[in-house]
Amino acid sequence: MDIQIDALGPTGAYRARERRPLTSLAGERIGEISQVPALYVRRTLAAMRAAAVLPVEERLAALDKAAELFLHGTIAGFDPDAYARLVSTASGVPLAVVRQSVDWVADVLRSQRPMWALAMPRGAVDAWHAEQTLGGSAVWTRKGDIFAVHAAGNTPAVHGLWPEALAMGYKVAVRPSTREPFTAFRLVSALREAGFPPEIVTLLPTDYAAADVIIAESDFAIVYGGQDVVDKYSANPRVLTQGPGRSKILVTEDVDWREKIDLLAGSVSHLGGTACTCASAILVEGDPEPVARAVAEALAAIPSLPADHPDAILTVQPTESAREVDRYLHRVAGAAIPMLGGDTVVDELPSGGAVLRPAVHLVTSSTAPQLNVELGFPCVWVGPWRAEDGIAPLRDSLVLTAMTTRSELIEALLDEPTVTNLYLGDNPTTWLRPGVPHDGYLGEHLMRTKGMIRSAP
Repeated sequence: MDIQIDALGPTGAYRARERRPLTSLAGERIGEISQVPALYVRRTLAAMRAAAVLPVEERLAALDKAAELFLHGTIAGFDPDAYARLVSTASGVPLAVVRQSVDWVADVLRSQRPMWALAMPRGAVDAWHAEQTLGGSAVWTRKGDIFAVHAAGNTPAVHGLWPEALAMGYKVAVRPSTREPFTAFRLVSALREAGFPPEIVTLLPTDYAAADVIIAESDFAIVYGGQDVVDKYSANPRVLTQGPGRSKILVTEDVDWREKIDLLAGSVSHLGGTACTCASAILVEGDPEPVARAVAEALAAIPSLPADHPDAILTVQPTESAREVDRYLHRVAGAAIPMLGGDTVVDELPSGGAVLRPAVHLVTSSTAPQLNVELGFPCVWVGPWRAEDGIAPLRDSLVLTAMTTRSELIEALLDEPTVTNLYLGDNPTTWLRPGVPHDGYLGEHLMRTKGMIRSAP
C-alpha cells in the first residue's frame, strides 16, 4: 500500500518535498503525507483571501452534493468501504464508529440549508436586499473571510462542525491530523468536486511551526487538542478551542439508577470513549459504589476485537502507546478504588496493536481531582454528591446529563456558565443532532449583526 496525502491548494494537488510516513497500527509503512512549508501556507491563504465568495444558493447546493459524494463516492481510488477500512486499520478507530461518524458528517452537510442561519438573531435578516432593510434592520454578516481548522484524528466525526463555516460564506483551510488525515482529504476533495472552487476550501498538511502560521494569518480558527492546547489559545479571542469535554452525569436520589445502567455505560463507551461528549465522571446522590459496580459490569462485557471487526466498539492503539496510557491512568488514579481496569487496560491483539479496555474507579468525594481527568478511551470516575455540595462539582462540563426531577437544581445548572450543554432525564451525554449547538453555534463565533437601512430602488 502506498497512500499519498498531498496538499490540496488553490491550483490543485501539491506534493511537498518534505513528507512524513503514514503507518498502520502494527507499525508498517502504508504511505506518506506532505508537509507544506510556511511559504506555501502564506501563498495559499493570500489566494484564498483574494477569491470571490460563492453566492449562498451555490454554497448550499454544493454542500448537498458533497454529502452524497462523501458518503457514496469513490475519491482518490477509495470507495466508501475501502475508505472506512483504511481509517479503521490505520488509526484504530472501530469500523462501526467510522461508519457512524461518516453518516454524521453527511447529515451535517445535508442539514446546512435549514440550519445555516439558526444562530442568526430574530431581529436580523440574511441578505442586504431583504424587504426589512427598507425600513432599517440588522443584517447577519461575516466577521472575517478565512476560517482555519486544526483537525483532530480521534474519529471522523470531528469534521462535522467546520463545514458550517462554508455555508456562512467563509473560505476554509484545513490542517489534517497526521494520525488520520484520510477523512479530511476525502471531505475536502468531495467539497471541491461538488462545486466549491479550490481557492475556497484547501487542505494544508504541515508541521507545528507552519500550523501556527495558518492560525496567525487566518481571521478565525478552531483547534482541537488537550488542556495544553486550550491553555495556549485561551487568551486569543479569534481561536475556538475544542479541548477536554469533562462531560458528567448526575444521578439524584429521586431517580432509580438501576433502570439507567445501559444509558450510563453507553455514555462512557460511545465512539470508543474518544469523544469529548463521552461521560468521564458520574456523581451519585447516596452510595455511589453500587452504581460503579453495575457500570463496571456492563463495560466489562464489551469484547476486545480488532478495529476493523464489524462488532468492535473499543479503540485500538499501537501497543506502546496503549501502555503509556495505562501508566498515566495508574498515576492519576491515586487512592481511587478500581472497579474495572485496575491491573491494566491494555489487551494486546495478535493482529497488532492493543485494545484500550474500559476503566471504572470509585472516588470518595465530589471534590476528588480525578473527576476532572478525561482520557481518550472508556474511563469513568464515580463518586458521591450531596445537595449541600451544590453545583460546584458539576462545573466545567461540555455536557451534563442531570437525572433529577428537582426544578431548582435544573434552573441552577441552566444558569451555570461553565456547563455548556444540559441534558435532562434519559438522554446520554453523547446525544447530538444537526441544528442543536455542540459548543454554542459556530455562527456565534464567526458572524455578527450590522445595522442597515436603504432607500427604495
